[in-house]
Amino acid sequence: MHDLEAISSNFLIPADFQSAEPYGSGHINDTYAVRFSQAGTGVRYIFQRINHHVFPDPVALMRNIERVCAHSRSKLGGLDASRQTLTLIPTRDLRNWHVDGEDHWRCYLFIENARTYDAIRSLDQATEAARAFGRFQGMLADLPGGRLSETIPDFHHTRKRFENLVRAFEADAHGRAGAVAEEMAFIREREADTDIIIDALESGRIPERITHNDTKLNNVMIDDATGEGICVIDLDTVMPGTALNDFGDMIRTATNPAREDSRDLSEIRMRPEYFEAIARGYLEGASGFLTESEIELLPVSGKLMTLEVGIRFLTDFLEGDIYFKTQRDGHNLDRCRSQLRLVESIEGQMDDMKQRLDSLTAVF
Repeated sequence: MHDLEAISSNFLIPADFQSAEPYGSGHINDTYAVRFSQAGTGVRYIFQRINHHVFPDPVALMRNIERVCAHSRSKLGGLDASRQTLTLIPTRDLRNWHVDGEDHWRCYLFIENARTYDAIRSLDQATEAARAFGRFQGMLADLPGGRLSETIPDFHHTRKRFENLVRAFEADAHGRAGAVAEEMAFIREREADTDIIIDALESGRIPERITHNDTKLNNVMIDDATGEGICVIDLDTVMPGTALNDFGDMIRTATNPAREDSRDLSEIRMRPEYFEAIARGYLEGASGFLTESEIELLPVSGKLMTLEVGIRFLTDFLEGDIYFKTQRDGHNLDRCRSQLRLVESIEGQMDDMKQRLDSLTAVF
């Protein structure tokens, strides 16, 4: 635990510190729910320490978030905007982040009566989360002020991710390459796939968008009463990208009933009914700005994003587990294997996915 009482004293919070506890299940930053007493009433805020090893320019990252939150709020208007977009709490020197040595801290208003879910519970929930991400992209389609900073350069450049993996495998700095020959062969067989989205972007077939780039279910707040996806959170990776990256990561994370790190590969599969639910919600939320080429590539994007994340997990395993937090030996290798199994499942159902998407696009 960090000293949250001392950290919180740097922010403009007109209340008395009471307690703090770790919050959420994120792999990267340190996140805390901090409780205060405000005129006898308990109130909560979210505090986060930005992982500067993953995000080497926290100031550029925070400036992105400032712009995104301000623009979203201007689009939403009204008092309910504080439940539909994140609200940054300023520091005593009127910045939106506090620097403590090497650490950069930020504070958000806690969104009450809503929560995130690590595992999808229903088709309706999948639709709501996808609709929220589609709306999020739509709100930012006309963000003024020029291009956002790339908080992690080449984050979804799948070809470069593949090349990084090959270098890590050949260097074998931690003596782990011998354990991953089967996984490397699987990925090498699909090397040509790593260029599909990049080539479409560079050729102008699809446009660059402002995207979230980490569209897991637990990055959407779901309203406790209505079940509606109300607010997209975890904005560190909001930057230039493609709609396909965001949609594909939803397919990767929400269609599979098993945990991302499951060792039982027999339980890992892509459920086509969940693909359809996600596609329905996303097309509704993103209505009006997707191009025909983007829509055409939506089914294959799930395979590509799953392959990319499998590559990232395997690279981290070979490099000594320096990026993703791990809880056991071989954790990143288990994660990689689950992703590659999901790739196989998606490949086997590609025709069905395309047919379901065609039916939906006929409606929208």
